[in-house]
Amino acid sequence: MIRKNAVAGQFYPHNPNKLKIMIESFIEKETSKIDAKGIIMPHAGYIYSGKVATVTVEKIRPKKRVIILGPNHMGTGETFSMFSRGEWEIPSGRIKIDEELAQAILNHSDLIKEDVSAHIYEHSIEVELPILHYFFKDFKFLPIVCSLSSLETYRKVAHHIFKTIKNIKDDILIIASSDMTHYEEDYRARKKDSYAIESIVKLNEEELLKRIKEKDISMCGVAPVSILIACCKLLKAKKATVTLYRTSGDITKDTSSVVGYLGAVIY
Repeated sequence: MIRKNAVAGQFYPHNPNKLKIMIESFIEKETSKIDAKGIIMPHAGYIYSGKVATVTVEKIRPKKRVIILGPNHMGTGETFSMFSRGEWEIPSGRIKIDEELAQAILNHSDLIKEDVSAHIYEHSIEVELPILHYFFKDFKFLPIVCSLSSLETYRKVAHHIFKTIKNIKDDILIIASSDMTHYEEDYRARKKDSYAIESIVKLNEEELLKRIKEKDISMCGVAPVSILIACCKLLKAKKATVTLYRTSGDITKDTSSVVGYLGAVIY
């Protein structure tokens, strides 16, 4: 099955040359590369969050196999929905699904299920692909859309993924797609996001969930990020660093209602 791009021309340029030029405008020419277990990338329109996403991917060593966990904005499909076969279309070509990895995870998990419906119009995974393609060139990926659940369930999903990839010789990168606080005054958004980011940097998914509930933080990718943290710790990750944090107000100069964007590397 070919999954057609759903938000090209809206979130990022549909023209391949314009897309390449836009991504290159965000690059900081980073020379040292981190061998990351996982990363967090935002998923808004590139004009707002493309810089954060690009500098995050730029800082890590390219991988040939990638798992992308995205939030479910559309409310369709299974709680943890996998697109397990075929290719995804982006302006510069198509990216193959890692079908072997997909089947292995399905064999290990009763929580992650095949469900194409959650992916057709969901943008949170799609918008990461052109940036990953620019830096990684030839890679396969596995998209999983994640709905809200409990800490216990997130940890179970993380363990199912870990059980699958721990014995695979290839190095696999796990990505959580998330934006941070939505539509609050800039200073409030930054304060709330800083509170949540403290937990992410400490690799503490339990504290992250508590803080999000305590401060009513409208972070859309709490499920993907919680699973990412739990899985990376199983993979012996010890550190997380912020690559860049911005809000939409940095671009629009309107600080009355912004969205926060975080880039982070776990290694």
